[in-house]
Amino acid sequence: MKAIFKGAMMASVLAMGLGLSACDSAKENAAEDQADAVRQSSEAAADSMENKADAMGGASEDAMEAKAEAVRKTGEAKADAMEDQADKMDKTPG
Repeated sequence: MKAIFKGAMMASVLAMGLGLSACDSAKENAAEDQADAVRQSSEAAADSMENKADAMGGASEDAMEAKAEAVRKTGEAKADAMEDQADKMDKTPG
C-alpha cells in the first residue's frame, strides 16, 4: 500500500513540475532535476534500509527503521533547499 501511495504521489508531483517547467530557464530546470535526483536517491536508500529492517525484527528493526526515516527526512530537506535555490534563479527583484 505504501508503494502505491508513493508512486501516485510522485506521479502527481512530477506532472505538476512538468507543467511549471515551461516557465523556467534551462539552468533552473537543471537545478530542479538535481533536487529530484537527491530526493529519489534518498527515497531509494530509505526503502532499502526499511526492507533490511523487515528481515531483522525486534529492536534492531526499530533502530533501522528510525535511521531510514532520518535518511528520508534529510534527503527531502536537502532537495527542498535545492529547489528553493533554483526558484530564486529566475526571479528578478520587484
